[in-house]
Amino acid sequence: MTKTFDAKRYLVKPGKKINLKDWNPGEQRLSSGDKATDAQTLAALNEQLDKLQDLLFAGHQHKLLLVLQGMDTSGKDGTIRNVFNSVDPLGVRVASFKAPTEEELNHHYLWRVHKQVPGKGEIAIFNRSHYEDVLIVPVRGWITPAECKRRYDEISDFEKQLSDSGAIIIKCFLYISKDEQKARLEERLADPEKRWKFRLGDLGERKLWKQYMQAYENALAATSTKHAPWYVIPANSKTERNLIISSLLLQALVNLKMKYPEPKEDLSGVVVE
Repeated sequence: MTKTFDAKRYLVKPGKKINLKDWNPGEQRLSSGDKATDAQTLAALNEQLDKLQDLLFAGHQHKLLLVLQGMDTSGKDGTIRNVFNSVDPLGVRVASFKAPTEEELNHHYLWRVHKQVPGKGEIAIFNRSHYEDVLIVPVRGWITPAECKRRYDEISDFEKQLSDSGAIIIKCFLYISKDEQKARLEERLADPEKRWKFRLGDLGERKLWKQYMQAYENALAATSTKHAPWYVIPANSKTERNLIISSLLLQALVNLKMKYPEPKEDLSGVVVE
């Protein structure tokens, strides 16, 4: 972790209403402003994360769920690439939640999520998540406010069950400004290697920015709990975003005070010839 890291700065306090205007998406407290220095810092964090993930996998007791949620272009894919690029893929799994399939729509909205949660010794990363069903859905008017509130309670109960089974849950809202999204969409449109990602529907979603920010404020306030806290991550700077999330993960894993397990068999006197 970086020496100046304070997780509470980004924490959505449980039981408190929030206003996203209280956070600055362009904040840069961990980044030095020098690309080479920041690259070295992130590489050191990645190395520590790799060692802790190995301990997690070997111990086979704890599990970790990282939820990445944010507006389009907020950097969910980039976070996964840069934060986990040194971690052994053994024991790390990414689940992406796009528009539900016909089969998924025939079940409870959490049905498709249950089978993606981490097992013992595993890190699972949700690229988008079950929160789509309390963000996009109410913004589009597909459920009532009362139904949305009921879902908040369901999600909190679901996450409490995960926590009780030994899961560490870290939920990150990648917070970018509307202007930053505009710049990234324009870059995507102009770059032949990124143009394929552009969807005309992205422009329609931008028109609902205010409604989405309200939906995020409601969801984060209702579902940030001690066992499954939300963090608002300033994400205009990709470097800052990566440093914060790496530090959050390291802090959580260090706090587990893990040790390598003893061999299951008696190895005393064993000689390899």
